[in-house]
Amino acid sequence: MADTAMSGAGSTGGDDPLQRAIWRLRSRGCWTDAAALLTPHVGKAGQAAAAVQRTALLVERCLFTGQGWSEAEDALRIAEAVAQDDDDRGAAACERGQLAYAATVLGVRDRADEARSALGRAAALLSPGSRTRPLLDFRRGLVAEHLADAPQSARPAYRRAHAGAEAHGDTLLLSFTFRHLAALALRDGEVAEARKGFAESLRIREDLGFLIGTAPALAALAEAEPEPEATRLRAEARRLFHLLGGIPTWLADQLHPAPAVQ
Repeated sequence: MADTAMSGAGSTGGDDPLQRAIWRLRSRGCWTDAAALLTPHVGKAGQAAAAVQRTALLVERCLFTGQGWSEAEDALRIAEAVAQDDDDRGAAACERGQLAYAATVLGVRDRADEARSALGRAAALLSPGSRTRPLLDFRRGLVAEHLADAPQSARPAYRRAHAGAEAHGDTLLLSFTFRHLAALALRDGEVAEARKGFAESLRIREDLGFLIGTAPALAALAEAEPEPEATRLRAEARRLFHLLGGIPTWLADQLHPAPAVQ
C-alpha cells in the first residue's frame, strides 16, 4: 500500500495560530476536528484555499482510515464550486484525483480513470510555478506506480515532485518523495540507496512531529535494514500503530505480530 500526501505547504503552521492548530490535529490523525476549524472560512470571499485544505484533510482521512468518503465528496464539491481562478480549480482537481486514487487503491471502487482524468485536468490548470505542482507530480507518480504498474514512469514524476518540494520548502512532501524514490530503489536491488532514502523520510517525519506518518516510515526502513535492526523497527512501528488506534489501516498487513516466546 502506498503512503500518499496532501499539501505540506506550511504544514506545521508557522506563525499562523489556525494553521498550527490544524497541524497538531492532523499530525495525530484528528482529521475531522482539523477540518472543522476551517469550516467557518469556507465559502467566504477569497477563501477558496480554505475549501481545498478542508477537502485535503478529509481525503487524507479516507486514505488512512478507509472511512469518511461521503464527507470528502461533499467537501470536494464545495471546493470546486467556490474556486475563483485556474489555480483554485487545479488544486481542487488534484484533490479529486487523490480521492479517486484512494478509493481505487483501497479497493472501495475502481475509479482509476477518474483519477487520471482529474490529475490531467489539474496539470492543465496549474501554472508551472504553482505551489500545488510538486504535489500533483507526486500523485501522478503514485498513479503510474500503483494503478498503471509503471515504475519507470513513476520515478521521473517523483523526482520532479522532490525538486519542486525542495524549491518551495515543502518539507513534509519531501518525506513522501524520499520514501517513494527509496521504494523504487529497493525494488531495483539498490539496498544502500533505499536505506538512505527511507532513513531521511523517517527523520523528517520525526522532526516535524508527523505522528500518523511515522509508523509507515519505520516499517519502510525495516525493509532495507538487516536483522536485528529490522525487527526492532517493525516492533516500534507496531507499537505506534496500536497507540494511534490502528491507523493507517492498510499498514496492518505489513506489521505481522511478533512471534510468541517459546
